[in-house]
Amino acid sequence: MTVNQIKETLVHLYAYCGFPRSIRGLQTFMAVLEERKAKGITDTIGAEASPIKDEGSKYDRGKAVLAELTKTSQDVPKTGYSAFAPEIDVFLKEHLFADIFDRDVLTYSERELVTVSVIASIGEAEPMLQSHLNICLNVGLTPKQLQEFVEIIKTTIGGKEASAAQKVLNEVLKAKK
Repeated sequence: MTVNQIKETLVHLYAYCGFPRSIRGLQTFMAVLEERKAKGITDTIGAEASPIKDEGSKYDRGKAVLAELTKTSQDVPKTGYSAFAPEIDVFLKEHLFADIFDRDVLTYSERELVTVSVIASIGEAEPMLQSHLNICLNVGLTPKQLQEFVEIIKTTIGGKEASAAQKVLNEVLKAKK
């Protein structure tokens, strides 16, 4: 990964694990880069995010991105948490999906793997994990790749988190049959 892809990953994470952890990750990454530079290692910076040129409503852009990711219409009456607290629906669509997901430094599949990683690591967010595993399939990741990813979660995050992710993945794959 390039420096900018790693920075984008750490920025993306704040939407799922909060600013303090995201900022701490950025600070740690800065220190790693300084250490590498001191050792004479030159890292590839990579492309910056392209400016978003669509001047339409951020809410509509976010709705379109979310519709593409979920393969479902976003023009339905709000239910659940979106009906209970409509402002969260606005924040999700305008900020998460228009401001963050619309940036081109990471692909949708890369963003989804980052998202699944953090949701699995924080735990007790199975409905969100289920949604994002479905999105992973929608953006072209295969069941085999997701199974391999659960193994990565097991070795890097832990067995408990991997077991919970495996259970949700099994449910998602069963529902797709």
